[in-house]
Amino acid sequence: MSVLRSIGGLGVAGALCGVLAAALVAPAVSGAGLAAKSAANVFVDLPPPPREEPLAQVTRLLDRTGKTFAQFYEANRTTVRLSQVAPVMRQAIVAIEDARFYEHGGLDVRGTFRALLTNTQAGGIKQGGSSLTQQLVKNILVESAHTEQERDRARAPSVGRKITELRLALALEKKYTKDELLEKYLNIAYFGAGAYGVEAAARRFFSTTAAELTLTQAATLAGAVRMPYSTDPSLGPARQARLKERRDIVLDRMAGLGQIPHRQAEIAKRSRLAIRLRPEPGGCGQSLYPYYCLYVQRELLTNQVFGNTAAERRTRMARGGLVIRTGLDPVAQRAADEAIRRRVHPEDTEVAAEAMISPDTGRIRAMAASKEFGRNPGDRKNGRKTTFNLAADVAHGGGMGFQAGSTFKVFTLATALRQGWRFGQGFQTPGSLVPSQGYRDCAGRPVNDPRATIYNAGGEGSGGGPHSLSTGTWKSVNIFYMMLERKVGLCNVVKTARALGITRADGKPLREVPTFTLGINEMDPVTVAAAFATFAARGRYCRPLAIVEIVGRDGVPTRVPPACEQVMDRQVADAVNYVLSGVFTQGTMRGQSIGRPVAGKTGTNNGYTSAWFAGYTPDLAAAVSMGDIRGSYRFPLQNVEIGGQYYGSVQGASLPGPIWVDSMQGALRDTPAHGFPGPDMGRFGGGVTPGLKEAEEEEKRREALGRGRDRFRDRFGPWLGERRGHHARWRPSRRFPRSFDGRPPWRGPRHR
Repeated sequence: MSVLRSIGGLGVAGALCGVLAAALVAPAVSGAGLAAKSAANVFVDLPPPPREEPLAQVTRLLDRTGKTFAQFYEANRTTVRLSQVAPVMRQAIVAIEDARFYEHGGLDVRGTFRALLTNTQAGGIKQGGSSLTQQLVKNILVESAHTEQERDRARAPSVGRKITELRLALALEKKYTKDELLEKYLNIAYFGAGAYGVEAAARRFFSTTAAELTLTQAATLAGAVRMPYSTDPSLGPARQARLKERRDIVLDRMAGLGQIPHRQAEIAKRSRLAIRLRPEPGGCGQSLYPYYCLYVQRELLTNQVFGNTAAERRTRMARGGLVIRTGLDPVAQRAADEAIRRRVHPEDTEVAAEAMISPDTGRIRAMAASKEFGRNPGDRKNGRKTTFNLAADVAHGGGMGFQAGSTFKVFTLATALRQGWRFGQGFQTPGSLVPSQGYRDCAGRPVNDPRATIYNAGGEGSGGGPHSLSTGTWKSVNIFYMMLERKVGLCNVVKTARALGITRADGKPLREVPTFTLGINEMDPVTVAAAFATFAARGRYCRPLAIVEIVGRDGVPTRVPPACEQVMDRQVADAVNYVLSGVFTQGTMRGQSIGRPVAGKTGTNNGYTSAWFAGYTPDLAAAVSMGDIRGSYRFPLQNVEIGGQYYGSVQGASLPGPIWVDSMQGALRDTPAHGFPGPDMGRFGGGVTPGLKEAEEEEKRREALGRGRDRFRDRFGPWLGERRGHHARWRPSRRFPRSFDGRPPWRGPRHR
């Protein structure tokens, strides 16, 4: 009776031992009485095994080389087969948690009574009476709970819950073999430090795998299961000391069971804990490449292919244990990151962003931005960080985008070539233009704007005069392209852009207005890069894709094929490539090169509200945008300091262009150079523009005169400054700022 009287003061575990013991001996003591039958029926009429939900596992994002760059999880767990767990780990967990696991049928009667006596003598809970299968049942019930109330019931310290747990354990023993039960337990158990399951625990505690665990490592993990929070090694030296005590208990237990020699146990106990905590970051904020991660995350959460509802998609991402292979190229990504970082600082309110895409597949190779990803201290709007994916549209976590500027002229160029225009064909242009007539949108409505006056952008184009399709593109002449758009039809230009995947960054309908060809619509780099990639792919548009393959928890891969369509005549695309190649040799990007055949287009908006460069080789396309994150209209890119460098104005060729050049050189360093197919000169060559030849000769004469003046100033300028009493050293000013390459721009005609 003294033992029974002690039960009330011991807590639930000790009390349960008494209840279970009474239930087990009741038939022998009470004969055929009702109490005996009731107690016996508890363990004879068993319920079905507990419902087992798929275990929450880590979803991993891999780059194209197979390396993990981000992961999402509700529980840091990776399930493994029992054969993938070191034998010593299996021995250690059985030794400390249920030494007779392979002998009993779910209820260890001997262990239950031993725990009862030990706890009674100690006056507290020193030894648990639950079998390993009972612990598995408890974990299954907690894992399968859908609400906090259900989870609380699964953990409730009550005799009733323990009886139910035991009955379910007996049912589970009938369903599975011992090895299957042990495998399930090792995968579901919580080991501490955020690690669920033995594989995650091995990686988290020791930076190894479950298959490679040593004796001391296995004993450490086995010791952590009983008290995962009080032995969490990530919480400091005191917890690690407690974990070492638990490890040594496991080693003694293994020696006592004859699993290892006593001497080996003593040697192992003298060794240090040797914890090598491995970080297990979760979410895009802790990813190596957060903007690419965010793009993939938004795909998973918004695309119905991954689930019918948002909640279902979110659950699948956080618990599904998926392996998502992406198109991210770490070489291209690092090249883009470094090119931006060299010229734009995170603290700048002016921001740069870049996207790189493979023309043949539409696979996104890189996404980079000048801001770090995350929230600023105090949730300030302006700072080093941003939560917007500046390289993407709103649907993929981006912002409103920036006006694409003169990059949109390529859609008018392609439309003209498709309609039969030739490279040398053109017309006279005035110094300004009022779009008061001749413009209709795709609904047939006139969209003229007699109140607007269009000029050629500073730094791109010139005043009035004759221009051909080629020279008007190379010099990016606004008025020429406004007039060309009217000739070929505004709606036809809009249709060309749409065929190449052009949609606004904010998801709203495209603005079909006369200045469409000047890039009035706000865009994101991913969309623009994909459109330009169409020309590189000879008229074959591929929708931008980040995800290449999804491998489910069952190991079955599902391939995500490219979504491509021939939207343009190959010969027209070849002709566009020919004209855009001249931008580097005779146009706004003259003097900048990546050492292989390239084509592209600068984009500088009127008023310098934003600046772009989009270009490509046959192997890779990229687009770089530039604008002020506070608002491009309120804060134009004039008289600004970006990356520690002063700019009187930012043009497509002065900042986005060099970023593009550097990033493409790095991204393609291991890729052989390929050229573009030549254009059909019989179809596109020739053409007449009255007065163009004479205008070009006059321009060459002025350039030669300007070079002569520059050479004179370079040679005699400092001497003349000294002679006239001025400082010989030139100082930059707002009127004559230092140019983007760091040299003083002399007041020659070419700099006016």
